[in-house]
Amino acid sequence: MGRSQETFNKKEVRNKKEKKRKEKEKKRLARKEGEKGGSSLDDMIAYVDENGRLSSTPPDPDKKKEFKIEDIEFSVPKSETLDKMDPIRKGVVSFFNDSKGFGFIKDSETQESVFVHINNVLEDIKENNLVSFEVEMGPKGPTAVQVKVVR
Repeated sequence: MGRSQETFNKKEVRNKKEKKRKEKEKKRLARKEGEKGGSSLDDMIAYVDENGRLSSTPPDPDKKKEFKIEDIEFSVPKSETLDKMDPIRKGVVSFFNDSKGFGFIKDSETQESVFVHINNVLEDIKENNLVSFEVEMGPKGPTAVQVKVVR
């Protein structure tokens, strides 16, 4: 008698493929049955009520409010605090590394930390020095320029 040309591994792979195909067919039939059950587009629609919450019922047309187009603001209002702020600020050097050439100044008014580079320093500075500086936007955020020691 001749030996079967099919090895155990080949049989196993064929059985797995057949099982996967049958499961896929079952899922397809289940989806078809679900469509007949009434899952339609109307069941999937959600509405937003006057408070901004999602609901399943459409909004009441009697509660509709009228707005004038001129009353709608679609820009950021100008901040008055930026206009009043003095361009020359004062602060204390919280950290400065001479070998690497950078540090940070803690602003006296806003208490925020501002980056400072050695190229923007007019006089030699050290940690805990009281300095005056201007702030410009650098590539990674606010940067102190025109830094000099206050005596």
